[in-house]
Amino acid sequence: MSVVWTALGMVLTILLLLGLAGFLVFAERRVLALLQNRWGPNRLGPLGVGQALADALKLLSKADFLPSFADPWLYRLAPLVVAFSALAAFAVVPLDPHLSWAGDWQIGLLFLLALSSLHVYGVFLGGWASGNKFALYGAIRAVAQLVSYELPMGLSLLAIVLLSGSLSLVGIVTAQSLPYILLQPLGFLIFLIAGMAETERLPFDLPEAESELVAGYHTEYGGMPFGFFFLGEYVSLVLTAILTSLLYLGGWHGPWAPGWLWLLGKSALLIFFFFWLRATLPRPRYDQLLHLGWQWLLPLALVNLMGTAVVASGLRWGWL
Repeated sequence: MSVVWTALGMVLTILLLLGLAGFLVFAERRVLALLQNRWGPNRLGPLGVGQALADALKLLSKADFLPSFADPWLYRLAPLVVAFSALAAFAVVPLDPHLSWAGDWQIGLLFLLALSSLHVYGVFLGGWASGNKFALYGAIRAVAQLVSYELPMGLSLLAIVLLSGSLSLVGIVTAQSLPYILLQPLGFLIFLIAGMAETERLPFDLPEAESELVAGYHTEYGGMPFGFFFLGEYVSLVLTAILTSLLYLGGWHGPWAPGWLWLLGKSALLIFFFFWLRATLPRPRYDQLLHLGWQWLLPLALVNLMGTAVVASGLRWGWL
């Protein structure tokens, strides 16, 4: 019976994430309109909320098609891989010490890094299986970007593991007598930048740059297959915000209010911050994007990891 309840809860969580992705589309449009002094959606429904519903209906009702030059199996598989890698991560993400569908995984952080790597395969398959040179260019750009920023992200997480002594997300939050943003400000900055690059959002949306690549690796997709790519982007945005809150901002620690409410509040502020950056920063050139990842973030992540290792060893053996 417990298996049935767990499965039902996971289905409800997926449905909640689907609804949340649609709400974030509406919220982002309203925030961008506010920050850039534009009107934003305001005609369909109260405050224009019906526009997001109309977009969802359009994705559901548009005819799906298979290009004659595409690989049929891989073409269908790619958007499912991208959506799965984003949704499956929430199985191990805790909202408080006792609230996660898969329980407290002792290798939860490693599992999340593995799913992040799986996302790369979905993106590349989408571009390659489409049989379109512009989609392939977008896929190559996407893979280069994702690999470039996964390395500094992983190194920043290793510093967190050294401090907490755990790969469990619950264990990492429990170990934060002080939020790790105070002990790891450089690691926090590296993880935040790499997380935005992993979600391929402005100013890091070079794989989908419309002016150069039409739409990047999903140029040939329409209807719900395109919707799965779109869903993966917004669910990954939520995941990045929650992980940043868990790893660096103390997670559910906070006075008075329930812990899960503190975690969701911190995550909501980070999502607003991501919207703010999209409204503010211009898109860099692709060589500048890779330059930032390889020549700045990666060396800084190595320095941060080595410094953390020295301090952690000194504290453990008593010579600091």
